[in-house]
Amino acid sequence: MAKVLEGKVAAVTGAASGIGLASSAAMLAAGARVVMVDRDAVALQALARNHGDAVVPLVIDLLDPGECASLLPKVLEKTGRLDILHANAGIYVGGDLVDADTAAIDRMLNLNVNVVMKNVHDVLPHMIARGTGDIIVTSSLAAHFPTPWEPVYASSKWAVNCFVQTVRRQVFKHGIRVGSISPGPVISALLADWPPEKLAEAKAAGSLLEASEVAEVVMFMLTRPRGMTIRDVVMLPTNFDL
Repeated sequence: MAKVLEGKVAAVTGAASGIGLASSAAMLAAGARVVMVDRDAVALQALARNHGDAVVPLVIDLLDPGECASLLPKVLEKTGRLDILHANAGIYVGGDLVDADTAAIDRMLNLNVNVVMKNVHDVLPHMIARGTGDIIVTSSLAAHFPTPWEPVYASSKWAVNCFVQTVRRQVFKHGIRVGSISPGPVISALLADWPPEKLAEAKAAGSLLEASEVAEVVMFMLTRPRGMTIRDVVMLPTNFDL
């Protein structure tokens, strides 16, 4: 891949696995320096050893308010600037609402919604001052379809899509692009919480995406001419509707 992100600094949350890892790898291949944010210190250190100075490991528990607020200051301390934020960290709660643990609901909504809002809130002043920046939020196909087996998770992603579309309209005048990517089911750790029958059905039907395929679309969004914003992309396996 051409070094189309040469000289750029990106921060990716939930970067140690799944979509976050694939997105980080794609940006690294394109020449970016990537601050990989995750709470898994062991995984981040291994990634840093494999990629050298291009990877900046940043161990943060985003569910801790103090640590969450430290994200941008720590990024700037290590890199001096931030061009791209991929707000990707998230967790999943599926199944019937009556069976859901309310503490798990709180935790999921905090990470999937509140943390995303706080991360974007915190990086905006830096990007506004520089007159440029890209923010991509990982949403979900569930944000566009009232998925009956995941009402809590789907609701968090509907909230994220509203947030992305409204914030974009506030900050585009500052040269900042804000968009979301909404993949269908991706082969990742999140699927471990899927109802077993749904997961078996999806695997048999070939209706799952690879994280690398999502990363390719993230790169497409980041590499459009500055006069173009890809506000949201819905991507799903061709066999999804089988």
